[in-house]
Amino acid sequence: MTVLPGTDKPAEAADQAAVPLQARRGTATDDPLEQADAYGAADAAGVEGLLRCWVRETGLAEPRDGVLRVSFAASGTALRVRVRHWSAVGYHRFGTARFEAGGPPADAVTVAALIAREAAAGAELVGPDGADLVGRVVDSVRRTAVFITERRAAPAGPANTHPFLDAEQALILGHPLHPTPKGREGLSEAEARDYSPELRGAFPLHWLAVDGSALAMDSAWTERGRPVAADQLLAGLAGPAGLAGGPGLRLPEGTAPLPMHPWQAEDIRHRPDARALFDAGLLHDLGPAGDPWHPTSSVRTVYRPGAPAMLKLSLGLRITNSRRENLRKELRRGVEVHRLLRSGLAEQWRAAHPGFDIVRDPAWLAVNTPDDGEPVQGLDVVLRHNPFGPTDDAACVAGLTSPRPWPGAPDTALRSRLGQLVAHLAARTRRPAAAVAAEWFLRYLEAVVQPILWLDGEAGIALEAHQQNTLVLLDADGWPRGGRYRDNQGYYYRESHREALDRRLPGIGSESDTFVADAVADERIAYYVGINNVLGLIGAFGSQQLADEQVLIAAFRGFLAKAAATGLSGLPARLLEAPVLRCKANLLTRLHGMDELVGPVDTQSVYVTIPNPLV
Repeated sequence: MTVLPGTDKPAEAADQAAVPLQARRGTATDDPLEQADAYGAADAAGVEGLLRCWVRETGLAEPRDGVLRVSFAASGTALRVRVRHWSAVGYHRFGTARFEAGGPPADAVTVAALIAREAAAGAELVGPDGADLVGRVVDSVRRTAVFITERRAAPAGPANTHPFLDAEQALILGHPLHPTPKGREGLSEAEARDYSPELRGAFPLHWLAVDGSALAMDSAWTERGRPVAADQLLAGLAGPAGLAGGPGLRLPEGTAPLPMHPWQAEDIRHRPDARALFDAGLLHDLGPAGDPWHPTSSVRTVYRPGAPAMLKLSLGLRITNSRRENLRKELRRGVEVHRLLRSGLAEQWRAAHPGFDIVRDPAWLAVNTPDDGEPVQGLDVVLRHNPFGPTDDAACVAGLTSPRPWPGAPDTALRSRLGQLVAHLAARTRRPAAAVAAEWFLRYLEAVVQPILWLDGEAGIALEAHQQNTLVLLDADGWPRGGRYRDNQGYYYRESHREALDRRLPGIGSESDTFVADAVADERIAYYVGINNVLGLIGAFGSQQLADEQVLIAAFRGFLAKAAATGLSGLPARLLEAPVLRCKANLLTRLHGMDELVGPVDTQSVYVTIPNPLV
């Protein structure tokens, strides 16, 4: 019997503690996301996302009468919107937004314009990118409509699609608390067909040859105990090198292969530093080659079934808030973390938590200017281990929880895969769905969150484990059995552990720029793991009417109390005791025109203070 931490109730009683879920679900026709018109559904998702952000980032309270009033003083107007589900963790569901004075419903572009004007009028919310926000909302809604149209026409993926790839392609609506979750400025409609994971795109890589005098690379990759250089790995991924007319690359003597995203390969030709290298004969364009690769949920990281590596490519598109081009410190950080784990830390971690690991980034290849050895941005690739076979069910948490607004899903058109898992387990075990959801959540905490706390407390390494960076490994029935973390951007070495980490790996952090003050690490792990990941999962259960949020919050409190008693990581006590939490504000970050990959880690995003739902 599974007992909910912090209570004396078995998980089977969880459904009795909740307000009847069916009574709160409403009818299919009153949910704007269930519109027959795909653009209407996409626009409704856009409005809902903007309102969620505005509510969180400006501190609007729950309305007593079930109707939210959003005043825009700078525009002399207000919106009224029925609350379909008010979430304790911010994952609200809304009905149609209407102007208080009457008239047609407000669409996403109008809501974005009202928000931008209101933000510009408030001294504390001043930001330069109001018009940019509106343009990106247009782009995001338009692309979301295409994704919904395609998925409604073909909900099931191609036969024999690996579970890992299927999960990576399932994030149709995007981050529920982001104003432009599917914005991809600079991508044409034709390019989107091939390059979008939501459209199940695939494409061959575009290859360059890099002269040895301009080459930069590092590798801690091994095969059967033997080191393998990055250029050797890449040549193998392209096919046998030097075969004229064959499937491989014809590499000029003294060069190394560099794969690029096709969009990036075209874009760099307009950059002066890259053009100079082509003109000097230090870069050679080899064109497209090899079998197709598939974009994953990040768009720029690509996967090919059966390949030993995934490739994290530079991509200058503005995706959500940032241009997604690798920084040299990130390339070095991935190799550094791999070497650090091989120093004996991985064995210690595995002994405590055998089901969890980091998807390693142990090699990279890039380009330097030959005269001064400076990095040429946008010409690089990270080689990431591909640990997932054809039967491994490794699901990106963001994709697992993403609603799918098309007909044919069981019970409701908004049923996510998480909802399908709960329904399947409830039917198989003959238990109430809410009880199954509570147990699934508890197993997730043990399989995924507990190992992250161990690494933070034991080694002083905090992981930026938000839902898109976190993979949950599912057993044959759909229960969590382990997890993986991936992202060479999202590591924080605690300053308080500098000496211990340097003993493990001398010189650590000198080139990767990864050490941060403990206060910064505390803020970031509290947001990424506590708010985005776990409270976000609670919000998905609640907003999709799979479980009562308060029951899951109580379960999370119990888990944290048990973890805090070990004294290992400071995060559990912080989440349990702090009356307020610092939370990333995606809307204000966008309004301020900030690129989250640029600048010091503690100033890359706007953070706001929100009430702690755990207190």
